Parts: sequence; C-alpha cells; structure tokens
Amino acid sequence: MFQIVRKQEMARGTIIRFDISAPKIAKKVKAGQFVIIRVNETGERIPLTVADKDEFAGIISIIFQVVGKTTALMRSLKEGDLLRDVVGPLGRPAEVEKVGTVIMIGGGTGVAILHHVAKAFKQAGNYVIGIMGSKDKELLILENEMTQICDELVITTDDGSYGERGFVTQPLQKYLEERDDVKLVYAIGPIIMMKNVCKLTEKYKIQTMVSLNPVMIDGTGMCGGCRVKVNDETRFCCVDGPDFDGHKVDFEELMNRNSLYLKEEKDSLLFSIR
Repeated sequence: MFQIVRKQEMARGTIIRFDISAPKIAKKVKAGQFVIIRVNETGERIPLTVADKDEFAGIISIIFQVVGKTTALMRSLKEGDLLRDVVGPLGRPAEVEKVGTVIMIGGGTGVAILHHVAKAFKQAGNYVIGIMGSKDKELLILENEMTQICDELVITTDDGSYGERGFVTQPLQKYLEERDDVKLVYAIGPIIMMKNVCKLTEKYKIQTMVSLNPVMIDGTGMCGGCRVKVNDETRFCCVDGPDFDGHKVDFEELMNRNSLYLKEEKDSLLFSIR
C-alpha cells in the first residue's frame, strides 16, 4: 500500500497532483520513467510518468488529468488515503547528456513529464529553452517550476489568454530560424502536437525525441497493447520506450490506436458518476 502524502488540484479540478510515499521507487526512478498504479483490488492498471521525485524523503510525484473512471476515482481520494499498487520504475529513462542547447516542449499535462526531464538536462549542464503550451491560462501547470529550471521560457495559449497566442510550433520555428546552436528538441504532449513539432524540426535536421503514450496494460511487454511503429518496425512503448526518435514514429497509427476506446472511456466515466 502506498500513501498519498499530498494532494493538489492544479487546474479547474481536472488536473491533480499526488505526492506518494514510495521510497524504493524514489531511490531508483530516473527522468522519463513511469509507474503503473492500481487504486484498489478491483481497479484497472494505469501508467503515469513520474513528474518529480524527492529521493531523500522517499516521495514520487505524479500528475494526471481526469478523463475516465479510474482518474475520476483517484480525484476523489484524499491526503492520507492509500493506493493499492504503485509499480516501478518502468520503461527506459530519458537519455540525458550534455549536448549544449536543448529546447524542451510540453503541451497540456505533458508538461508534468517534461518538468522531470528538463530538470535532468539542466543538471547535466545544458542551456535549456522551455516552450509550454496550453488551451488557456487556467489549464497551464508547473509554470513556476519550469521558470526555475529553464534559461528561457516561452508560454503559448490557444486563445491568447496568457503568454503568446497560438501553438508551440510558432516560437519553436522562431528559435530554429534565429539560432544555429540547438542540438536537441524534446517534445511531450498531445500526439498531434508532437507530430507537428517533428514535421518542423525535420526540416532543420534537428534531433527530436518524443515521449509516447499508447494504450498500456501490464507495462512489461507481455500484453502487446502498447505497440507503436517506429522506423517501420513494431516496438513496445513500455519496454523499448517511452522515448523514441520522433522523426521515425508513425503518428497516424498511434492516433488511430489511441482513439479505439474513447467511447468506452467516456461511458465508464459517465456510469461512475451517476
């Protein structure tokens, strides 16, 4: 059993942060890795990438958006409540090294994952440029934390309610046009955002890594549910990823697979709140 030591509602009550007591995981987890959580004995297993850790306190942080039955159940939990299972760390950690100037791009709740990775790249001695995108100001998360990490930070909102109006690809293109020292772009967020980032960086021949989020069940490579096509080869996100070369990812297939159970997910959420 794993205790929720802190709960924070971050955006409109639909994006939630849990700080969870998990000393063994906190000691071993690296940026980019994830855990699989089960709320109770009969609950489903859901993968969530670790947003931060405090190794000395034995705490890991996860941030999730309420989209289905399980995340709605998790939102109802309080500080001091227990989670049945937290398994990890799983997946391959981000390949972090000193390369020079890196651009870290996060969209929506993808900023939660980006935060941990950006911190690692900064600690490795890189010049970190952050670009964060959100639908509007109220859905923006971790601005203060990213400000402390990044040497430069640009914020975009779809409706222009905060920062620059538009999408993350606009400041990205400006940086790529004005700077010739960008060695790496790292993008995490909605699939369509990552796809568009990769289309842009491919023109400039800039290495681009993405963190993928396909449907996942066991997290050990046995079920095959999280398969993705990378460089025309089938890979399993849970053991081969979640990070991949974005220029080699088949984003169309990923979007199609991730939309397979949208109706069932919505129906389960509606049923759970009746």
